[in-house]
Amino acid sequence: MNEWTITPIFYVVVVVVVVVVVVVVVVVVVVVVVVVVVVVVVVGVVVVVVVVVVVVEVEIVVVVVVVVVVVVVVVVD
Repeated sequence: MNEWTITPIFYVVVVVVVVVVVVVVVVVVVVVVVVVVVVVVVVGVVVVVVVVVVVVEVEIVVVVVVVVVVVVVVVVD
């Protein structure tokens, strides 16, 4: 093999390696972004569920307290 056949093969190898590295980096970035989005969505859903549960619990407690007060007032009266 002389110099002319080695050089093009070298350039092809370099281009292939660069393309593979770029594709791997893009895939890794996309996977990281997807994971971050999924984590943010899951955390958001958990926060919403916790807030709803807490609000519903507070409402239940308020309703129970009001009912107890009304019953006590009616019974005492």
